[in-house]
Amino acid sequence: MSVGILVVSHSASIATGTVELARQMAADVPMVAAGGTDDGGIGTSFEAITAGIEELGAADAVVVLCDLGSAYLTTDTALDFLDDDARARVHVSPAPLVEGTVAAAVAAQTGGDVDAVLAAAASAAASGTDASRASSASDDGPGGAAPVSGTPPVDEAAASETVELVNESGLHARPAAEFVKTAAKFAAAVRVNGVDAKSLLAIMALALPKGATVTIEGTGQDAPEAVDALVTLVRSGFGE
Repeated sequence: MSVGILVVSHSASIATGTVELARQMAADVPMVAAGGTDDGGIGTSFEAITAGIEELGAADAVVVLCDLGSAYLTTDTALDFLDDDARARVHVSPAPLVEGTVAAAVAAQTGGDVDAVLAAAASAAASGTDASRASSASDDGPGGAAPVSGTPPVDEAAASETVELVNESGLHARPAAEFVKTAAKFAAAVRVNGVDAKSLLAIMALALPKGATVTIEGTGQDAPEAVDALVTLVRSGFGE
């Protein structure tokens, strides 16, 4: 299933910038920015939203993310004018605009269906806080991090390895997206420093810099392969 993403903002710059940011991590996902009014002012446009949905017509489903309350109202009005089949393809997410768009885009890039994309967007509100707590609990200093409480002990995990980040940007933005895409290829449950390795926002919230150590643990039938693949990716510097 292909999932397109429509970003609706009162500001054309915010909508365009959010799409540009998400494309850095999900280049293959169809995304459209519908920001500002038709005359270039601040506000939302029924016509731009309608045109955006039409532009994403080749996708099996469309997920819409909005910035403020009236953006939802304009979107709802646009949806009211669609026929039943077109309307059934469109799903409006209440997730935060920027974080939700990025998370949704990465989920779509990894092949997630519309339910998975919506779930990824919905996780945006909580993931940063939870992962920040995990990072604080696990950080032993600029160069080290140990598994946090709640991570399965090493002897209970099917596979576990600790590796050092060698790329200049650490585990942020594009490298984090590559990490998530790789983890998503495996059925195993994988955690990195205590957070879900398949959650982009949780990983980014760890804010791990170059030189930090990450402990990758996996459980499940393909856990060894998953851990090996992620360790190889980290040691490669994510191609940077």
